[in-house]
Amino acid sequence: MNNEINIELNDSVHSLIDAVNSFFPGTVTVTFIGKLQSGYVRHDQAQAVQDGKNITVQIADLSAPNYTASHELLHLLMVLRGFPQVFFSLTAGQDQLDDQLKMMGTELYDIVSHFVVVSEQRKHGLINDEIEKMYLKGIYATIKPEPDPVDDQMTLRLMTLLDALVFYGDHFDSVADKLSGDFPISLAAAKNLYKVITEKPTDSPFGLRRNVVKLFKAFDEQLRKWELPPLHNDEFTTLTSVLSKRQLGLQVKQLFEVYHSELIEVNSNTRAYVGFNRVDDQNSFVIANPKGNQDNPEFFKTIYNKTVKELFDELKMPYIERKS
Repeated sequence: MNNEINIELNDSVHSLIDAVNSFFPGTVTVTFIGKLQSGYVRHDQAQAVQDGKNITVQIADLSAPNYTASHELLHLLMVLRGFPQVFFSLTAGQDQLDDQLKMMGTELYDIVSHFVVVSEQRKHGLINDEIEKMYLKGIYATIKPEPDPVDDQMTLRLMTLLDALVFYGDHFDSVADKLSGDFPISLAAAKNLYKVITEKPTDSPFGLRRNVVKLFKAFDEQLRKWELPPLHNDEFTTLTSVLSKRQLGLQVKQLFEVYHSELIEVNSNTRAYVGFNRVDDQNSFVIANPKGNQDNPEFFKTIYNKTVKELFDELKMPYIERKS
C-alpha cells in the first residue's frame, strides 16, 4: 500500500532538487508520507533516508511543504558541497544517554548550519510572514513557558530559542516581546550564545566549523552556570577537520593531541583514543585501541609520526581541504 501523497512543489524547490542531484552520484527525491497538518513548522518534520545509492527526503507534515522540503534539501546540499559534518564514534555505554547526546550534538551543529540554510531560503522567497508565524507556533509546540522556579527543560528551551534567533535574524523584533515574556531566563542566555556565534560569519566550511566549536563550548558554560550537566560535545562529538594543503602534510603531533578516552569506541568495544585539535581542543578523529584496553607507547609514536593526510586516509576519516 502506498501512503505517499502527491503535492506540487514550487519552482524554487525543484531547482534545489536539481542542484542536489547535480552533486549527488545517486538520485535524490522528495516524498510526502502521511496526511498530518499540524499548522506549525519544526525541523523534525522531515528526514533524509539513504537507501543504497539513492536518498529520499521524507516530509511527514504537510503544513508548509515548500519550506520543509527546501530546508532539508539545503542541509543535504551543504554536506555535498563540502561543509563539515558531525560523527558519533564513541559510546558512554548507555544507549539512552548516547541517543540524547547525539541528538543534542546534532541540534547544536544544525543551529549553526541554519545561518546558511535560512539565508538561502529567504533569498528564494521560501520564508515569508506566514512561515514566520508557523515557526513561532512550532516553538510553543516544543517548549512550555518557564515556570518559577525553573524546571529541567532549560536545556531544550536554550536550544530552541537560540535556533529562533538564527531563524528570525533581523526579523526577531516581531516576536521578541512574546518570547522574552514567556522565556526571560532562557532567551537572555540564548542571546549571549547568539553573540558568540555571530562574532565571525558562517559563510564557509572553515567558518561553520569554527562557530560549531565555539557553540559547543559556550553552551556547556551556560549549562554549568545553571548547575546542569554539560554535554561535552568537544569530546563526544567528532567534527570534520578543515585543513590547508600545508597542514595535511604536517605530522599528526604538530596539529593534534591524542588522548586515551574514558569513552568506548563503538565498533571495537574498547576504550578509544581521541585526537583533539591543538588549536581548539575539539574531537577530530577517533581510533580504536588495537591492544584492547592496554596502552601501547609504540602505537602512539606511530600515529604521531604519520602525516595528517596519511592518518585520515588510513582511518577513512573525511576532511575538507581549505582553499587558501
